[in-house]
Amino acid sequence: MDPNRRPTIVVLCGAERPPRMSSIEQIAAVRYTTGPRLTEALPGADVLFAWDLRSTALGQAWPAADSLRWVHAAAAGVSHLLVPGLIDSDVVLTNARGIFDEPVAEYVLTVMLAFAKDLPTTLRLQQRRIWQHRETERLAGSRALIVGIGPIGRAIARKLRAAGVQVSGVGQQARTNDPDFGDVTAMADLRHALPDHDHIIVALPLTPATAGLIDAAMLRAMRPTARLITIGRRGLVVTADLLDALDTGTVAGAALEVFADEPLPPSSPLWDQPNVLLSPHMSGDVKGWRDELVRLFETNLARYVSGEPLLNVVEKRPPRR
Repeated sequence: MDPNRRPTIVVLCGAERPPRMSSIEQIAAVRYTTGPRLTEALPGADVLFAWDLRSTALGQAWPAADSLRWVHAAAAGVSHLLVPGLIDSDVVLTNARGIFDEPVAEYVLTVMLAFAKDLPTTLRLQQRRIWQHRETERLAGSRALIVGIGPIGRAIARKLRAAGVQVSGVGQQARTNDPDFGDVTAMADLRHALPDHDHIIVALPLTPATAGLIDAAMLRAMRPTARLITIGRRGLVVTADLLDALDTGTVAGAALEVFADEPLPPSSPLWDQPNVLLSPHMSGDVKGWRDELVRLFETNLARYVSGEPLLNVVEKRPPRR
């Protein structure tokens, strides 16, 4: 863009505005808006900073984006922004890739250790003041299959390898000698790889090809002693099929970080499952994460103004399986 012109940025933020925006406001004209008023805010805007991770307002508001050149998501997932107008345009889409990798990897290691050491039972017994000796599992030497070999999947693989877990991955194409996963299985062969692993970790984006991927057939292919961990996008797991698999002992347990309906309704039977660990979509939200998101956007904004290539550009048409 013209370096002598101040860009106009629309910040889609709902009730909560991003912190530490003063330095951005000094170099750009900033319009803060909510989903219902996005159509009013977009005309003439160069940049959309999508801070509200739940808003799906862009689809309806897209016709008003008459000058938009760049959309930035304050998240790793961008499915809520992939509306036809954006996909078919030359508007660049970027995300917050890299900020959440290590915190999410720590979460995955935490829940795996919690399952192996039966920590949920220990806490329940402590609350009831019951002393009950038990034997637990060894995490080192177990096998984990990470479905999704992007930056978060790779951070998980490195963390698990450090704990002695044998790690392999699932990607679009099969290959060997991957630096983080060793062997990578093609997505088309996922079902055949499931029975060989103790932990199935789903770290995929939500696309038409991955929606409902973990269904009854996939769950039946897992070991009865296996546990499912989901830290990808909502909609990857068929909840009814998972509940049935948990009730029938098809799988041993699940740690769920994302859900088809958020917040998870109090009426959901998932709350009552003794072999399920629930986390309210917070595995990557460590102290200071909001500031990091704004710093990343500010770094990219400086590149945008100076005409440099943007960081974290997202492929708007992901490959289909």
